[in-house]
Amino acid sequence: MRADREAGTVLVVVLLASVVILVIAAGLLLGASTDAAIAANVSSAEAAREAAASAVHLAIADLTSADWNAVLAGAAASSFVDGPAGPRRLDDGSTVDLSQVLNLAACEHAAPCTPAEMDAVTADRPWGANNPRWRLFASGRLRDLAPPGAVASAFYIIAMVGDDPAENDGGPEVDGTAPLNPGAGVLFVRGEAFGPRGAHAVVEATVGRVSDRDGHMLPGLRLLTWRPGGS
Repeated sequence: MRADREAGTVLVVVLLASVVILVIAAGLLLGASTDAAIAANVSSAEAAREAAASAVHLAIADLTSADWNAVLAGAAASSFVDGPAGPRRLDDGSTVDLSQVLNLAACEHAAPCTPAEMDAVTADRPWGANNPRWRLFASGRLRDLAPPGAVASAFYIIAMVGDDPAENDGGPEVDGTAPLNPGAGVLFVRGEAFGPRGAHAVVEATVGRVSDRDGHMLPGLRLLTWRPGGS
C-alpha cells in the first residue's frame, strides 16, 4: 500500500510539473506572439509614415512648376494621379474612399461638407474662412513610383493641397497677393498613406515660393513646416 501511495504521489507531482511546464510554454509563446505583433505594428506604422512623406515630396516636386490658382480651384493636378476622388481597392481587399478622406480633412466627417462646416473654427481648423479647401492633387499606388527592381510597396498614397491658412483674404481657393497677405505664395500640403490591416498615416507641410530681394520669383520651393498629422 505504501508503495502504491508513493507511486500515486509521484504521479501527482509529475502531472503538476507537466501542467506548470505547459503554462510556462504557453506564456512564452504568447509573449513571443505579442512581441512579434507589436514589432509588426511598429514597422507598419513607420512604413505608413514614410509612404505619407513620399506623397508630400511628390506633391512638392509637381507644385514647383504648377499654376497654384489652378491647383486651388481643382483645375490642375499632379502628373501622378489615378482618377477623380472615389473608392480605391487596397492590396488586402479593403477599400478607401478618397472623397471621404477629403471630407474628413475638410470638416472632420465622411459625409460631404457644407460651406459653413468648412468655415467652422475647430481645434484642427482654427482659421475660419481661411480654412484650407482641400483639393486632391496626387493619388496612386506607391509601387508605381518605384524604379524597376525595387521592393513593391502595398501602400496607396494621396496628396491634397490647400491654401495657406495664414492668409487673411477669406479666399481659400485663390493664392493671396503680397505684400499685405502673410500667406501669399504659400501652400498647405497633406499626404496620407493607407496600407494593409488598417495602416494609416498623415504628414503635413507648408511650402513657399522663392523670390529675390526685388520680389522676382526664382526656381524651386522652400519647405517652411513639416509635421506628422493625425491618423
